[in-house]
Amino acid sequence: MNADFINPFIKASRDILQQMANIPSKIEKIYVKDASFDAPNVTILIGLTGDIKGQVVVGMNVDMAKKIVSNMMGGMPVDALDDIAKSAISELGNMILGNTATLLYNIGIKIDITPPTLLIGEKLSISTISTKTITIPLNTDYGIIELDIAIKE
Repeated sequence: MNADFINPFIKASRDILQQMANIPSKIEKIYVKDASFDAPNVTILIGLTGDIKGQVVVGMNVDMAKKIVSNMMGGMPVDALDDIAKSAISELGNMILGNTATLLYNIGIKIDITPPTLLIGEKLSISTISTKTITIPLNTDYGIIELDIAIKE
């Protein structure tokens, strides 16, 4: 997979985490996994259409999601992923992919994104459009956020 495609996803993810939730992140070792994989307990799915077709999965554990929501809401304590928290996490995914779309457009790649779908639960299993998925772990002080990118080539 072309690094020109991947770098905007990484930049947008790190920028949005920092700007919206005041959470800096560090990229861990990027790896490839099969198109079907077990997902973290909180998973945002967003589809890609246009010059790039595929899916992006943003995954994290429940505690990480609660910390992100708390920071997005100015430090308000978040004890559970209620409707407001779910909306905030979904919007985080939307902002990450919206910024990614802008960065890709700036290098001549036009995409549209689908509205985010939020999945919360135990033992989530995801199947993507691609045969392989690029996984980018973003390490934070509060846990790992996993960015899974499946592009149909």
